[in-house]
Amino acid sequence: MIFFRQESQGPISRGMRVIACAMVWLAAAHFGAQQPPAEAVQRQLERMKEAASIGPFTADWDSLGNYRVPDWYRDAKFGIFIHWGVFSVPAFENEWYPRNMYIEGSRAYKHHVETYGSQAKFGYKDFIPMFRAERFDPDAWVDLFARAGARYVVPVAEHCDGFAMYSTEIDPWNAKNMGPKRDVVGELESATRRRGLHFGVSSHRAEHWWWYDGGMRFDSDVRDQRYAVLYGPAKPETLPGDDPAKSPDPNHLEKWLAPDAAFMDDWLMRSTEIVGTYHPDLLYFDWWIGQPAFQPYLKRFAAYYYNQAAIRKEQVVLTYKMNDFPENAAVLDIERGKLDAIRLLPWQTDTSVSIHSWGYVNNDEYRTAKSLIDELVDVVSKNGNLLLNVGPKADGTIPEEARAILLQMGDWLKTNGEAIYGSRPWLVYGEGPTEVTSSALDTDRQEYTAGDVRYTTNRGALYAIALGWPSGGELQLHSLYRGNPYLRGEVCSVRLLGTSAELNWAIEDDGLHIKLPPHSPDEPAFTFRILTTNSASRKCGDSGM
Repeated sequence: MIFFRQESQGPISRGMRVIACAMVWLAAAHFGAQQPPAEAVQRQLERMKEAASIGPFTADWDSLGNYRVPDWYRDAKFGIFIHWGVFSVPAFENEWYPRNMYIEGSRAYKHHVETYGSQAKFGYKDFIPMFRAERFDPDAWVDLFARAGARYVVPVAEHCDGFAMYSTEIDPWNAKNMGPKRDVVGELESATRRRGLHFGVSSHRAEHWWWYDGGMRFDSDVRDQRYAVLYGPAKPETLPGDDPAKSPDPNHLEKWLAPDAAFMDDWLMRSTEIVGTYHPDLLYFDWWIGQPAFQPYLKRFAAYYYNQAAIRKEQVVLTYKMNDFPENAAVLDIERGKLDAIRLLPWQTDTSVSIHSWGYVNNDEYRTAKSLIDELVDVVSKNGNLLLNVGPKADGTIPEEARAILLQMGDWLKTNGEAIYGSRPWLVYGEGPTEVTSSALDTDRQEYTAGDVRYTTNRGALYAIALGWPSGGELQLHSLYRGNPYLRGEVCSVRLLGTSAELNWAIEDDGLHIKLPPHSPDEPAFTFRILTTNSASRKCGDSGM
């Protein structure tokens, strides 16, 4: 996790604190019990039991290996991720604030005490009445995402903090009952589908098992049983006997304390309830589902999700990280990272327009539109999709920095989209001097040169996307040398997208040499559409790429 210093927001007023605490206490008293409503749990269990025997999939890896990634997803290439929740109110450091504010000695802990008071008197729950989302306009959001060129939208349904952004019968701590008092996920689903885009959700509930454990080590409201449904179970990360002050290895989740059956049943009920209510086209799970205790539950969930989709004649996507699923049972997602070669199976990277946090925080830094367009091109050339995150402010507005980036990406895709949407990898993903680190976290921010080129194919055309404008007035594509067996015909046409003129070019022993226009277009990356002749008809434009 990357941190940065934030200026103090100043102490919250005593009156505001009293009002917020009173509102949360009344809400908790109204919803009562320390466990989810028994009748709601029973209803969801019955729904799952009824659905278990319907559909082509069973809860085993051999059956789930028959899953196939739908064409809509392979064609879409670009989606928008949305991290929005109660953590947007303090807007400090990153979206892990609700955890870190209970870790004694951390920057978030110190900031919280200085700004809001002790965690015993003002805890995370007390931000909920301040999360009003008064300017949230789902149609305006989706309009922006569509203008950016996104083809699917994926809001976080529940982050690790335990506050559901959707209407749920299982947990009273949700955005429909508290805070905005709106079904945020439901409204976004309606707006997204009205716009003709695909809709997904993400769940980060798995990490909730240990999310608030720091608050159990000192006097805080996490210990108050009135809020056990929100904060619980608040179990340690570590195995018995290990040092609780040291987080276990995030790449070896077997070294973490395993969740018990009650938590796993609750996780499964919440996940299947989301599917049954919103029927998402895509469901993203965060990394902690890789803890071994999740294995049988992942099988049951995947079978349920795929079978429900089959019944409804829908085609869905389920993503996983690292080795949480067998490769052919779902879609691999790499967080803030990429691959160094073409992957035969479709995959996805998720990253953010913001650098330090997925959710909105004050004084964050932002990527450039060029760096994200380069990343999109690189990922697509290797058979992947880009899921790009934005973090709205607590009031529901999209930061201007993020808005500007998205609109610049949309402008580029208007001209160059035929090389992206519906495309497939060529036999070679690209060429150039910049090396890509495979699969490593936080390796996606790279600077490319004018010598870096990525290839895609679409409807008989080969596209060469140059990630910079070469000096010297010529682009040389080494992969397209004379006699290259990857080409089924001879190159017969080369055009630069966004211009109408035919370019001068020549095939040489060392590659395809393209003479460039005297002035470069005002673009972050430059796409050349290359056609070859049909070996039988000799007509230009049927390349069989």
